Amino acid sequence: MKRTMLEYSKTVLQKVSFDAKLFYKELKKALERLLPEEVAELKIWLETFVVDKPELKPSLTYLKA
Repeated sequence: MKRTMLEYSKTVLQKVSFDAKLFYKELKKALERLLPEEVAELKIWLETFVVDKPELKPSLTYLKA
């Protein structure tokens, strides 16, 4: 089964969400590799993912840049 880069990026971000620094690093990598429409989907996913993780909320600023 083919796995998209978007799904792969989400999986990696979920696995590293225990460490904010590592999460930001992986988010930057994902933003460099994803297509613009995938970045839009990642933004929607990220907004719901960080709701209960206040230490990760600053990562939303990476999406605005």
